[in-house]
Amino acid sequence: MITLYHGSNVEIEKIRLDLGKPGKDFGKGFYLNPNYAQAYKMAVKAKRILKTGEEIVSAFEFDEKNLEDSSLKVKIFSDYSEEWAEFIVANRKNNSDIPIHDYDIIIGPIADDNVGFQLNRFIEGIIPLDVLVRELRYNGDHAIQYFFATEKAVKLLKRIK
Repeated sequence: MITLYHGSNVEIEKIRLDLGKPGKDFGKGFYLNPNYAQAYKMAVKAKRILKTGEEIVSAFEFDEKNLEDSSLKVKIFSDYSEEWAEFIVANRKNNSDIPIHDYDIIIGPIADDNVGFQLNRFIEGIIPLDVLVRELRYNGDHAIQYFFATEKAVKLLKRIK
């Protein structure tokens, strides 16, 4: 079992995928982090941007053995790579509610906060893909995010506080 955290400006009692926003690293869905401190930073950011609520970190248990379930479609990016960067670019460019992939769960590095600026530089041809990968590395510890895209995947999370 692993404990995963979601930082927000509200308490998450029930996960609602319809409230997710498109145009994120792995698309519209529910994002969690195994690092409490990084989740808390997201909560602070959410409160600051939305100008309401409190800094709240909700915790969930997830049995990583579920990743071996053949009925789930899982993608794991083990590190920053060109494949990861291209996937981030494609998802960030997609502002519709229709996903560009059919994964239930995706695990991979978090892109640095200046992702929008770097993606635009890449799209405009100012920087090549290998430079984009380097520029998108999260400043600080190697930050991993867990993304749950489907109700089937969300049902595998157990709220613990």
